[in-house]
Amino acid sequence: MALLERAFDLARGRGARVVLPEMDDPRVAEAAARLHREGLAEPVPLSAAGPAENYVGHLLRARPGLKPALALRMLEKPLIRAAAMVAAGEADVMVAGAVAPTRRVIEAAQLTVGMAPGVTTPSSFFVMLMPDGRELIFADCGLIVAPDAAQLADIARASARSALSLTGRAELALLSFSTGASGAGPSVDLVRAATGVLRAEGLSVQGPVQGDAALNPLIAARKGCERGGHANVLIFPSLDAGNIAYKLMQELAGAQALGPILQGFARPISDLSRGASVADIVAVTAVTLALASGNPDQPPG
Repeated sequence: MALLERAFDLARGRGARVVLPEMDDPRVAEAAARLHREGLAEPVPLSAAGPAENYVGHLLRARPGLKPALALRMLEKPLIRAAAMVAAGEADVMVAGAVAPTRRVIEAAQLTVGMAPGVTTPSSFFVMLMPDGRELIFADCGLIVAPDAAQLADIARASARSALSLTGRAELALLSFSTGASGAGPSVDLVRAATGVLRAEGLSVQGPVQGDAALNPLIAARKGCERGGHANVLIFPSLDAGNIAYKLMQELAGAQALGPILQGFARPISDLSRGASVADIVAVTAVTLALASGNPDQPPG
C-alpha cells in the first residue's frame, strides 16, 4: 500500500481533531469540509476553543519572564492560539501556512508545543513518491539554509522519526560528494562530524556517502559501504543541495513531492505552501495525522 493510502487509512475513522487557523481562505474551508465529510479528521474551529487564559501557561513556560497580559494579547493571533490548542490537547494537530509565511507557523509552534526530546532545530522534509514505487524522505529541502553539524544531526534525528511513523523504516544516509574517507573539504567534514554524533548515539547511519551508494547496493559494495544501498531517508548537507535535488526528481524522474512538512516539534504542526490546492491541504493533513499516530519517541535505527 502506498504511503499516502496508508496515511489516509490511519487517519480515517479515528476522529482526530485538526485545527486549521486560516478558515477564511476558501481552499482551507473546502479542505476542512472534505476532511469531515470523508471521516479523515474533525476540524476544530478557533471559536470552539476554551478561554485564552487556558493557554497562557504554555506561553509562559516557553518564554520565562513573559508577562501574562502580553501572553493574552499574543493568543489573539490565530496561529499562536491554534498551536496553543494543540499544546493543551484540545486539538491533535495544526495545519497552517496557506496564507501565513512559514516563519510564523514555526514561531507559533516554538512558542507553544516546543521541540521534541533530543531535538533543538525545527526542520522540514518532503515525501518523495517515485514512479517505481519507492518512497523516500528528503530533508531538509525547505527550511535550514546552511546547517552546522549539530543542526544536521538534528535534521537526521527528526527525519528518522518521521520515516518510522510514515513507513515503519528509517535507513539514514547523510549525503556528500564523497563516500567514506575518499574526499575532503568543509562540506565533507560537516557531514562526517554529524554522522559521528549520530553513531555515538547508537543510530545506524551511512555517511558521508554519495547518492548512488546510498540507494544502490551494488554501487555501495564497490565503494566499501557496509550495509549500504538501502537508504530511504536522504539527508542533504545544505538547503541548496536538498532543494535542487527534489525539484530535479520532480522534473526529470516524474516523482511526486509532498511537502514541505515540518518536523522536530513535540506535537505535529505542519506548514503548507501558499500555493497549496485543496487536495494538497487534505493530503498534508492526512500525513500530519499519520505522524501523530506514530511513536515519535521510538529510537530510530
